[in-house]
Amino acid sequence: MLPDSAAPADAMVVDAPHPPAEATPTTDDATATLPVPEGIHAHMDRFLDRAGPFTDESMFEPGEGIKEFLRDDCKVLVIGAGGLGCELLKALALSGFSDIHVIDMDTIDLSNLNRQFLFRQKDIGRPKAIVAAEFINARIPHVKVTPHFCKIQDKDTDFYSDFNIVITGLDSIEARRWMNATLVNMYDEDDPSTLKPLIDGGTEGFKGQARVILPRISACYECSLDMITKQTAFPICTIAHTPRLPEHCVAWASLLQWPKEFGEDHRLDGDNPDHITWVYDQALARAQQYGIRGVTYSLAQGVVKNIIPAIASTNAVVAAACVLEAVKLATNCQPVLNNYMMYTGDAGVYTYTFELERKPDCPVCGSGKTTVTVGRDTTVGEVIELLQERVDLQLKRPSLRTASKTLYMQNPKSLEQATRPNLAKPLREFVDDGETMTVTDASLPLSLRATVHYK
Repeated sequence: MLPDSAAPADAMVVDAPHPPAEATPTTDDATATLPVPEGIHAHMDRFLDRAGPFTDESMFEPGEGIKEFLRDDCKVLVIGAGGLGCELLKALALSGFSDIHVIDMDTIDLSNLNRQFLFRQKDIGRPKAIVAAEFINARIPHVKVTPHFCKIQDKDTDFYSDFNIVITGLDSIEARRWMNATLVNMYDEDDPSTLKPLIDGGTEGFKGQARVILPRISACYECSLDMITKQTAFPICTIAHTPRLPEHCVAWASLLQWPKEFGEDHRLDGDNPDHITWVYDQALARAQQYGIRGVTYSLAQGVVKNIIPAIASTNAVVAAACVLEAVKLATNCQPVLNNYMMYTGDAGVYTYTFELERKPDCPVCGSGKTTVTVGRDTTVGEVIELLQERVDLQLKRPSLRTASKTLYMQNPKSLEQATRPNLAKPLREFVDDGETMTVTDASLPLSLRATVHYK
């Protein structure tokens, strides 16, 4: 599983500038549409006027009806207007979709301009979603792109239920998990209209992936967490006492100094320029103290957000695959990807498609149950560490409780302090063999039920 970049921090510090709940262009001209130029869809019509050799003719009805749905009625949501998002918006607009929405909470930075081609230098500091929409609307006037300058969490299920297809081009694992859980939970088996296909794309240098998620039918994003490479971690002793690399200095500033300066309740936001500037200044001073070179603002941002260098051509390949799947989902003109495509461009050009299977115990689309087997003397703190090490859960700061007892809670601060002594106590003092405890975590979209067994 490859992220466009790894997850940024999802909390914000008091008094820092934030995007509004939603901001859109102030004029109607930005989203007005014009008549479709004659013949512009001639090439696509060849696939919609007749069935192909692999078309399931029981589901495909060629002709004007399917064309009208694709071009007039099908409503697509793109989440993320970065390197992958720009490619997605372009490809969707040129493939016949005319009602496109885009969500992004970020603003344009100088470092974006080398691959995010919908932006120009004059756009620096402006919201990506709004600028991207203005560009597409001006360039392809019969297409209407509606921007939403906000977080995905600012929207409710009524908003997401209004779309036929959702495509994610995110740089955040947490955001992907949240979006996946939202669409899965929206699905009602008795109401087919609640099924909202999710197409997810991601890139990492010369590699990428595209996948189609049909909620509660195919494997969801949560089912594949063990495929994600965990973020590189630096030993705390090295960060605190013997830094040797510029990355060590940035990690020292972000992991040790930030909580010391602002407190545990005010988390570092990797998307906030003021926060990154503070980390950069602290890291630079630390580097100068130890004679280390190479600390830059871009490095600080990259370490905090775990940014992986992006290549525009890889973004284009993956975005093209995602949009092709959107066309097939909207029209049934060709079989839809089942359900995962990996692209490898660092050793020649290679693609591999396979069916990722659902996990019966997936906390989102499955039973939400897992098993924890520990020794009888294992402490609560050691159980938390064990859960954090499991790649199939990707937990950061888990809290534990049973139906009648609170073992340990990360937040609020008063409850964390009250339950902290339990960390050193054996788990068996709170949980019997075969009993179930509830695990919650900021990165976990839903609570997880873990049955405890003792060796």
